[in-house]
Amino acid sequence: MGAMNRRPEMRMRDVLTLTLNPALDVSAETPQVVPGPKLRCAEARLDPGGGGVNVSRAIARLGGTSRAVVASGGVTGALLCDLLEAEGVQVARLPISGLTRQSFAITDMSAGGQYRFVMPGPVWAAADVDGLWTLLDAVLTRDTLMVVSGSLPPGLSPDLPVRMNAYARAAGAAMVLDTSGAALVQAVEQATTPYHLLRVDGAEADELAGRPLTTPEDTAAFGRSLIASGRAEHAVMALGATGTLGISASECFFCRPPLIETVSAVGAGDSLVGAMVMALARGDGFRAAVAFGTAAAAAAVMTPATELCNRRDAEALLDRIEIEPF
Repeated sequence: MGAMNRRPEMRMRDVLTLTLNPALDVSAETPQVVPGPKLRCAEARLDPGGGGVNVSRAIARLGGTSRAVVASGGVTGALLCDLLEAEGVQVARLPISGLTRQSFAITDMSAGGQYRFVMPGPVWAAADVDGLWTLLDAVLTRDTLMVVSGSLPPGLSPDLPVRMNAYARAAGAAMVLDTSGAALVQAVEQATTPYHLLRVDGAEADELAGRPLTTPEDTAAFGRSLIASGRAEHAVMALGATGTLGISASECFFCRPPLIETVSAVGAGDSLVGAMVMALARGDGFRAAVAFGTAAAAAAVMTPATELCNRRDAEALLDRIEIEPF
C-alpha cells in the first residue's frame, strides 16, 4: 500500500525525535499487591521510556532509522540512554540538572492487574533550556521531520511546543506534535504557524474542542476545523480499537484495523506515531502513512505489558487495514 503512494524522486528525510521528560521504566511482578508488608518482586526489567524515546524505538523495530534527542540527568539518565543505544537507536544526549525520573509498573500475579506509578521528573534550570536550543542548532537540518512527543517536565512553559514549531519552520524542518494537557491546549490555541502533523486521541480531542465529541463524524468535523484554522497541515485522531482518522485540506479518511485480541494497549500510540513518521520520511503519501501507523498500533496491542510493535505483525496487518473516505 505504501509503495503505491510513495514519491520515488524524494530522498529519505531525517527523523529526529525529542523527549524532554523521559523515564527509566522499571517493571516487575509480585505475588500479590497488599498494603503493609514488604512486597517481594521478581527480577526487574529496565526499559528506556518516554514519548519520543518510544517513537524512536518503534521506528527501529519497524526497520527504520531516527536520531533521538534525550534529556539526560544523572545516573538514571545515563542508563536510559545506554539502554536506548543498545537497541540500535542513535542518541543525542541533552545534559540537564537533576535526575531523570523513573516509572514503576508492578503486576499483581494473583489478580492479574498492573499498578503503574509515574514520577513528575526534574525541574529544569534556565541553563537546561539554553542547552536545548544549542543542541537543536547542532542537530536540526533542512527537511528534518522533528517529532516532539511526550509530556513536558516541571518548570517548562507550556508554550514551548509553539516556539519549537516556529523554530523548526525557520530552519526548513517540519514538526510532528504528540503531547497532552496544558502543552497541547496552548500548542493549538497559540499556534502561529501550522504543525506539519498533529496527533491527538479521543479524550484529547474532547479537551481541545471543549465538549464531548460523541461520534467519529463529530471528531472529523473538529479535525477539519484544526486544518481550516491553520493549526495543522495534517491531523491524526486516534480512536482506539475502532481506528484512526486522517485529515488534511484535501482529504478525510478513516483507517479501520481488523478485529484482534488486545493483550495490552500500552505502546500503541507511540507505535502509531513511529510508523507514520517513518512512512512520511521515506516519501509515502499521507493516507499510506496513516494506514501503516494504524497497522503498527494494532501490532502493539498484540504484545504484552509495555512492548511496542514488531515489524512482522505490522506488515502483515497492513494488508488488512480498511480505508474509508469520510
